Amino acid sequence: MQDPDNSKMVHRLEVDGRKIILVGTAHVSRESAELVRAVIEAEQPDTVCVELCESRYQSIRQKDSWQEMDIIKVIREKKAFLLLSNLLLASFQKKIAEKFDIVPGKEMIEAMDAADAMGAHIHLADRDIRITLSRTWRTMGLWSKIKLLFQMLLSLGEVDDISEADIERMKQEDVLESLLAEVGAALPELREILIDERDRYLAEKIRTAPGQTVVAVVGAGHVPGIKANWDRPVKLADLETLPPKGRAGTIFKWFLPIAILALLVSGFAYGGSRAGTDMVIWWVAANGILAGLGALIALAHPLTILSSVIAAPLTSLNPMIAAGWVSGLVEAFTRRPKVRDFENLPRDILSVRGFWSNKITKVLLVVVFTNLGSSVGTFVALPMMIRALG
Repeated sequence: MQDPDNSKMVHRLEVDGRKIILVGTAHVSRESAELVRAVIEAEQPDTVCVELCESRYQSIRQKDSWQEMDIIKVIREKKAFLLLSNLLLASFQKKIAEKFDIVPGKEMIEAMDAADAMGAHIHLADRDIRITLSRTWRTMGLWSKIKLLFQMLLSLGEVDDISEADIERMKQEDVLESLLAEVGAALPELREILIDERDRYLAEKIRTAPGQTVVAVVGAGHVPGIKANWDRPVKLADLETLPPKGRAGTIFKWFLPIAILALLVSGFAYGGSRAGTDMVIWWVAANGILAGLGALIALAHPLTILSSVIAAPLTSLNPMIAAGWVSGLVEAFTRRPKVRDFENLPRDILSVRGFWSNKITKVLLVVVFTNLGSSVGTFVALPMMIRALG
């Protein structure tokens, strides 16, 4: 191996007389893992920064921590999509790592092991993945969310076409960015959240890490952004909080069901019982059938599908409840995840079939697809109801 100091992936920075060695890596590259260990052993740093948040750090250190997951709690806290997204991202990395016979996140593991071996402090430098995904989710509209979900699912089937050369190209971009490139092209604000905000966050966390000599291990795609933000003060609190929901979105959330109810009343008042009845039928049919179709796509239990058909027309008129939450809870109770589902989760998320067969991920898919079906049903029903009134 060449001298790591001369590697194009190693960058030397300074702050207040302290030495910072920034190592850019590919998250699924064996060479990157070897480079990380070589740099740490050569520099003997006081602190090793890693591009991990607390939850990802715990998932590495405590590999069975996911067995403590409470799927019911996930649904009630409205975190089904966030968990599903996290599992899809983990699947993408694990499939690449499995193909090339390496451990996903090996360079982070090497960094922490090398730090432990020499008694260096381990400093977590990345923003919580749940905050990043939550900020992303709030930025996206319904259609963008649908594209995001299907793009992430389709990415599972594209891993077999990835070559060693593609892995090396990944050193120039973030894994999140590579997965969401198509969506990001249509929504440039996603790059701000997924990449640019994290560049600023990483720069601040690395710059303020304790110790006279610090080695920081990050994805190579973040290196230019970290260097660009190195001398700029960053308020971490601004990047760690969820922005308030837009007033327009809140107004729309309440205005839509009120408008639909007003439309139904108008149908009976001005169009007569025939028009009013037709409008009710369109509303119930479009919401119920498409929500049920969403549950069916997730291969839900028949009782779950039935519950989504019944719940969707009602929950769509209640801004506080979503059809997917109802169907997800029904699925969780009718097909309770068992110990083997938790044990098989790391393996099952490596394939599309596994996502649909594992009872944990199936519950998450039921929530997401039922909600999508119900949302589409609302917009399908409205023009038909207006036509019935005319």
